[in-house]
Amino acid sequence: VQLQASGGGLVQAGGSLRLSCAASASRFNVLALAWYRQAPGRERESVASISAGGRTNYRYSVKERFAISRDNAKNTVHLQMNDLKPEDTAVYLCNAKWGSVSWWGQGTLVTVSS
Repeated sequence: VQLQASGGGLVQAGGSLRLSCAASASRFNVLALAWYRQAPGRERESVASISAGGRTNYRYSVKERFAISRDNAKNTVHLQMNDLKPEDTAVYLCNAKWGSVSWWGQGTLVTVSS
């Protein structure tokens, strides 16, 4: 599975961005999908995930601000990010998982200015 993330950029605090991750996968619908982020000098952390069945989970700090969704017809997972804060600044990476196998995309940079 190859993953291509896009949609990052520079935004002012309070603004919004929508990240997308396109996957090359013959059975995209069975994959569990997630967004992670990694800020400079910090460990990678989970942001949001969505199961094959559509169940979502969010990091506490992004609940009510971020929304993950999947479009199985287009093999794409999105992360809508609203009310962005400077602490959301990071490289955002998409992840796909099936059983014990995991794949990573290359990441897209999100920079939130105060």
